[in-house]
Amino acid sequence: MAIVNVTTDSFSGDGNPALEAAVRAAERAVEQGADLLDIGGESSRPGAIPVPEQQELDRVVPLVEALVQFGVPLSVDTVKPAVMRESIRAGADLINDIAAFRVPGAVEAVCNTTAALCVMHMQGEPGTMQQAPHYLDVLPEVNNFLEERVKTLRAHGVAADRILLDPGFGFGKTVEHNLTMLRHLESFGEHGYPLLVGMSRKSMLGAITGREVSERVVAGAAAALVAVQKGARIVRTHDVGASRDVLRFWSALEGDPKASGAAK
Repeated sequence: MAIVNVTTDSFSGDGNPALEAAVRAAERAVEQGADLLDIGGESSRPGAIPVPEQQELDRVVPLVEALVQFGVPLSVDTVKPAVMRESIRAGADLINDIAAFRVPGAVEAVCNTTAALCVMHMQGEPGTMQQAPHYLDVLPEVNNFLEERVKTLRAHGVAADRILLDPGFGFGKTVEHNLTMLRHLESFGEHGYPLLVGMSRKSMLGAITGREVSERVVAGAAAALVAVQKGARIVRTHDVGASRDVLRFWSALEGDPKASGAAK
């Protein structure tokens, strides 16, 4: 899953709200082997300030409309019900919600659609989530939260095959919380739903390697590999080519005949 930021304050420094620039970034991602594109019009980095609803709509919806022609599944990263509704209407295939559809009206905005839904765990909210993350036991607490949100969606008629789970690396977690979740990533797959994982360029990689954001490509690709080995079905990344190469090599080593040849 390639990240296509149409923000001005992305922590990764690759956001650009201009439509043409975003389309070019999406084209590059597909050329490098992205299987799906995740569009974000509001930064969720630690300390981020929410953007007005209309501004997010103006950033996201025209890009969804422009990218439908690519023939690649489109995801929209948003917490706002209006953005969810308009994105799906424009052609989005997946809503990737860091708030796990807890904003009033979010469940109602998506439950009667055919879009896939990614439920993510976050302790707190982006503005304050990294100030003092605390858990008695991070694994059962995150798992219990995801299970409760899935039950809510299912109770509103959402089919099981529309749901994905994301434990939320870096969203209200310390480095040790993140590492514990990665060590035991299989536990989040016990619910039977596909796992989506995003660690690309995040501060946990910087804390471990001492690298600045732009220098975390190798660590991010390694994290993606470990996540897939432990059960992740989708890895969300800024660095598609590097992640694709690492996963393709591992797949070839495991004997996957589809892994041979150049990246698509």
